[in-house]
Amino acid sequence: MDDADLKALAAVSEALSAAEEHLAAGEATAAGERVDLAAEGLTALRARWPSLNSAQRRLIGATAAPLRARLDAARAALPPRSALTQAPSLADPEQEIDPDAVGAPAAAPPSSADDP
Repeated sequence: MDDADLKALAAVSEALSAAEEHLAAGEATAAGERVDLAAEGLTALRARWPSLNSAQRRLIGATAAPLRARLDAARAALPPRSALTQAPSLADPEQEIDPDAVGAPAAAPPSSADDP
């Protein structure tokens, strides 16, 4: 077993513990950051899965499954993200101007001097 794999599992567990503590304290932003960190750690372990032998897979799988359950529970406990303000979009008067017409000389009105 590679020490790096065990350290990665420990890092995921620590991130999840910190996320759970932040959730209990009502600190949703910090909890979300730790949940994201834990998810990245599990994703990295999943990427290494094909290169592991059966003994490594058995150990990591047995340890990662409860971590994944904790991750899912922490993610479900996070409040939904929302915008600080919700305002209707306003029309921009500059977008109503034809860019080809800007700077082009205005067409002169027909003059009566041209009429015989």
